[in-house]
Amino acid sequence: MDESTQAERILTALRRRYPNPVPHLNAVSPWQLLAATILSAQCTDARVNTVTPTLFSRWPGPEETARAGLAELEDTIRSTGFFRMKARNILQTARRIVDVYGGQVPRSLAELITLPGVARKTANVVLWGAFGINEGLAVDTHVARISRRLGLTSAQVADKIEQDLIALFPRAEWGNVNHRMVSFGRDVCLARAPRCERCELLVNCPRRGVDNSRKIR
Repeated sequence: MDESTQAERILTALRRRYPNPVPHLNAVSPWQLLAATILSAQCTDARVNTVTPTLFSRWPGPEETARAGLAELEDTIRSTGFFRMKARNILQTARRIVDVYGGQVPRSLAELITLPGVARKTANVVLWGAFGINEGLAVDTHVARISRRLGLTSAQVADKIEQDLIALFPRAEWGNVNHRMVSFGRDVCLARAPRCERCELLVNCPRRGVDNSRKIR
C-alpha cells in the first residue's frame, strides 16, 4: 500500500474514532494557548492544565505577564519541569509581544517563531488552536511515533516528519490530524505497550518500531 492510500485510511479511521477533536490544553485566548504550549514541552498536558489556572489568574495576558517577576513565574510553573527556562521564555515572549506586536499574539508562523521558546510545533498549535490557520502540522511525540509506526514517514526529525505529513494529508485537516493523533496516541497507540488489539488500523499497520514478538490478544 502506498503512503497516500495509507494516509487516507488513517484519516478516515481517526475521524470515525474522534468525530469532534478538541484541544488538549485549556486556554481562552491566543496568549494563554501560547503560554500553555510553551509549558507543555517535556511535560504532560494534564500537568500543564493544573498549573495554568493559577498562572492565568495572576497574569491573564501578555501585558500583565510582561510585568511579572521572574522568581514568581518560576514558582508558579515549577511543577512543569525546566521551569527556569520556561519562565524566562514566557516572560521574554510576553515582553516581545507587547513591544513589537502591540500586545497581540502574531498570526503567522514566521513571526511566531521569532518569540523565545517558540519553534514550529508550538507555532502550529497556536495558529490552528487560536486562529483556525493551517500553516503547518504540529509534530509532537505522539504524532512522530504514530506516523512512523503506520509507515507514513521514516524521518526522525520533527521538521522532516511535518513535511512528509503535509504532503499526505489535506491542508484543511492538518490541525485536527494533530489533535486526533494525540488522542489516539494516549488511548491506543501508546509508546511502550500499544493496544494493537483495540486498533482499527492494525490490519494495514506495518508496526514499525513495535516489538513484534509481543502477542496481540
